[in-house]
Amino acid sequence: MATKKYKTLGELEDRFFGERGTSVREQYEFELSMEILGEKLKQIRKEKQLTQDELGKLIGVQKAQISKLENGASSATVSTILKVFKALNAKVKFQIEIEDGYQLAVS
Repeated sequence: MATKKYKTLGELEDRFFGERGTSVREQYEFELSMEILGEKLKQIRKEKQLTQDELGKLIGVQKAQISKLENGASSATVSTILKVFKALNAKVKFQIEIEDGYQLAVS
């Protein structure tokens, strides 16, 4: 049996999650982004020596919401994400790319 050798992560993602633009691929990329965001949030919170409860109180949410964010299990609003990082004194930048190559960075 012949085995296929993938050269890039993109080829693997295309094979297992579908081509870019498909609903399955979009969901995969969203979940991956939330997981990465959550890990960064957790890292910064710990560097600032804050508990989840303390961070939650700073922005007016329950500890459970912070836990969900850190575990990538929440599709929080941009507003909530910005509040969390502002409470941690961290800058947030968004980059929006449109198919025609136009990019917009938002800080």
